[in-house]
Amino acid sequence: MRVLLVEDDEPVAESLRRGLLRYGFQVEWVTTGHAALAHQGPYDVVLLDLGLPDTDGLDVCKALRTRGDVPIIVISARSDETDRVVGLEIGADDYVSKPFGVREVIARIRAVMRRVRPRTETSAGPDRYGPRLTVDRKAARVRLDGVEVALAPKEYDLLAFLTEEPGALMSREQIMEAVWDANWFGPTKTLDVHVAALRRKLAGAITIEAVRGVGFRLEVVRDPVPDLKTASTSKTASTSETAPASAPASDSASDAASDAAFGSDPQSAPAPDQGAPGS
Repeated sequence: MRVLLVEDDEPVAESLRRGLLRYGFQVEWVTTGHAALAHQGPYDVVLLDLGLPDTDGLDVCKALRTRGDVPIIVISARSDETDRVVGLEIGADDYVSKPFGVREVIARIRAVMRRVRPRTETSAGPDRYGPRLTVDRKAARVRLDGVEVALAPKEYDLLAFLTEEPGALMSREQIMEAVWDANWFGPTKTLDVHVAALRRKLAGAITIEAVRGVGFRLEVVRDPVPDLKTASTSKTASTSETAPASAPASDSASDAASDAAFGSDPQSAPAPDQGAPGS
């Protein structure tokens, strides 16, 4: 996701830019209102300080809004109600008062993008993630290798949220707020249960990595692991004419080992991953 950061305070801008880059955002940083208005883009969201050295940030916000629907989040030390109301009325999508944390800004960016996506989305079909997984957000359906996967409502909501930005690290707080409720007071272990269910049902198509003390990161599997049993069978067929008499027993042992490794035997299959308990 591409971010235009308009901020003249260098320490604030550098800290915010580093944090955004760490979470996978692309950042273009300018220090004046005129530079912001002259920037050709493209960008997906604007982070706009109001206290700029050459012009009032509210005027920049108003000018940017007349150009299109790009989301604008005001970041400002002006925390009084008047500035907040004026900023929102002239076109800002959200308003964050300084001081703020990088995680809060990222959470607000993602929340704004979720709200505006329906009016900017151009694709009408299901979203594809790698060669095996598709998510149809309009119909709320998930398919693995063309076959629909039965997901509980919160399992689907969790998958839909995590696949918005594959590879991005999502904190537990961000996930709970987006998937459950901002005022959720129950244990966050319910998140681990739902993550484990997605890992089990969508194994081989996605991985969900637990980052201890932070949250989770979803990765799309681009290159499926080859079926070693099929490869072993194919190799056996191609060498059957020249293999010694003891070869079939060796191949059978190899097949049995492959079956055990991939959990073909229900009694030897590993228990589902319940996530890192301390993450």
